[in-house]
Amino acid sequence: MSCLALLFEWLDRKFVAKLQNRVGPKYTGPFGMLQPLADLVKLLSKEDIIPEGTKTFLFNICPVAAVLLLFIANSFVPTVHVEGVLKAEGDLIIILVIITLYLLTIYMAGSAAPSRYSLMGAARAAVMLLGFELPLMFSSLSVGFAAGGFELSKIVAKQFERPFIAGPHLIGFAIFLIAAQAELEKIPFDIPEAETEIVSGWLVELSSWRLAFFRFSKDLELVLLSGLATALYLGGPIGPVIPGLEVLLYPLYFLAKSISVLFLLSLLSTLFARIRLDQFIRLCWRYLIPLTLAYFLAMMWVV
Repeated sequence: MSCLALLFEWLDRKFVAKLQNRVGPKYTGPFGMLQPLADLVKLLSKEDIIPEGTKTFLFNICPVAAVLLLFIANSFVPTVHVEGVLKAEGDLIIILVIITLYLLTIYMAGSAAPSRYSLMGAARAAVMLLGFELPLMFSSLSVGFAAGGFELSKIVAKQFERPFIAGPHLIGFAIFLIAAQAELEKIPFDIPEAETEIVSGWLVELSSWRLAFFRFSKDLELVLLSGLATALYLGGPIGPVIPGLEVLLYPLYFLAKSISVLFLLSLLSTLFARIRLDQFIRLCWRYLIPLTLAYFLAMMWVV
């Protein structure tokens, strides 16, 4: 999972660079593939600084909790089989709860530092949560209703004949991508970090291993949301196989589908500029949430 997270960061940076007519990571490792690992090692070797007046316990526990939560959530996502490493009744709901808990670690980490920029970034992250959490949650649960259960294995198995990315589910897929973009704090929704406004926001006072852990957690989150979109709408790792070669082909199908989702997220980052917080809330509550609720009610009615 760690290797996959670093690979997805490299792909994201290469996609965005190509779309912006830049080079992207190039020199560290073959085609620059080791650049995310080099950046992680560099951060781990930096001086560890805790500002005066910091709530030390929260400052130390939040980065660790963020990484652990996302490792657990990723374990439920089917990657090499119709079931993930972990399986539980209603594991889709568990993943959505973990995503919310992860967002709370971001808020607590930002509010633990005494910097006004850190506090402002944490406040922005909390306000954004009120906008994109409902679309992310209801677009995911709607697929569960259509599949007849909230287990990812059941949702993937339901798509053996036809993936859900068709008809009304295409709307759900678009909603999920927009909400995932906000969840990842990627442009145009990088409002809590906004370097030109609040100097990296909630990240501004983090250094050394804390910053490395949070940066790595963002890579894990990218894998999680790309993999979750793949499981919900693209059939997960399943696809045409020769009997006996499922062990080889299923991981390849998962990679191809999740990387396609990653490319769409990178494309959104390239096409748009950052919007203001009030514009984001207006977008969510005026357009995205009503559309999500209509999609959710339609799936409940069909079932």
